[in-house]
Amino acid sequence: MDCSRVKVLIITGFGLNCEKETAAAFTSNGATAELVHLNDLLEGKRKLEEFHILAFIGGFSFGDHLGSGTVFANRVRYNLREQLEKFVADGKLIIGICNGFQTLTRLGMVPALDGKYFEQEAALAHNDCGVFRDDWIYLKANSASQCVFTKGIDLIRLPIRHGEGKFVAEDKVMARIEANNQVVLRYANADGSVATDFPANPNGSINAIAGICDETGRVFGLMPHPEAFLSPYNAPDWTARKINGSLPEKGEGSVIFANAVKYAAENLVG
Repeated sequence: MDCSRVKVLIITGFGLNCEKETAAAFTSNGATAELVHLNDLLEGKRKLEEFHILAFIGGFSFGDHLGSGTVFANRVRYNLREQLEKFVADGKLIIGICNGFQTLTRLGMVPALDGKYFEQEAALAHNDCGVFRDDWIYLKANSASQCVFTKGIDLIRLPIRHGEGKFVAEDKVMARIEANNQVVLRYANADGSVATDFPANPNGSINAIAGICDETGRVFGLMPHPEAFLSPYNAPDWTARKINGSLPEKGEGSVIFANAVKYAAENLVG
């Protein structure tokens, strides 16, 4: 399996700032990642069809003016919609992290019930705590989810850094995504139980939702930052874990990208 033939597009520019970590997340798992400025896509200098995986990264696109991810999503919607529709129809993968998740919800790429993309059905609202939250949290993965990115994950610890991370949707939408197992990750306590209270649930998300996917499991958005935990030395307790001999070889976030690269190598690379 030649993972180096898996090509990953990481869109940059306009306040986004996690491009290097996200590129490292994919390249450390064998893929070939390329940073492309949004303007180069809008001007037709580059095309989505060149790639197998698309990453909407974290940061503060357009300064979060008009709401986090809104301006970025509108620029994509009105200029790249046909390319994005074909990208999904071709069976390719999309991940949106933090601001990227906000962008995906604004675009209607998740949850995209009944395959209806570009119809917004959910959003990420201001944290209940009222402030930007920078912390480490536990996440419980849904083993019944079809999400490609989280296969084999049970309980995982990742960092968060956001001010608008509270997942909200109408009751009928919530019922559908729960029934479809499109809820991929929930904020959890250290014992794996669902976190209903602050700070384990850092933003007050409905049903403790931290990440969801579309019905195919190939479009995935999450608020925590797996790309910020690629090395075990990223963790705040790495010294204690090194002393007691429990320091792993990789950071826990790496598996999310390894799953994506493996899937693309097996299913998308010609």
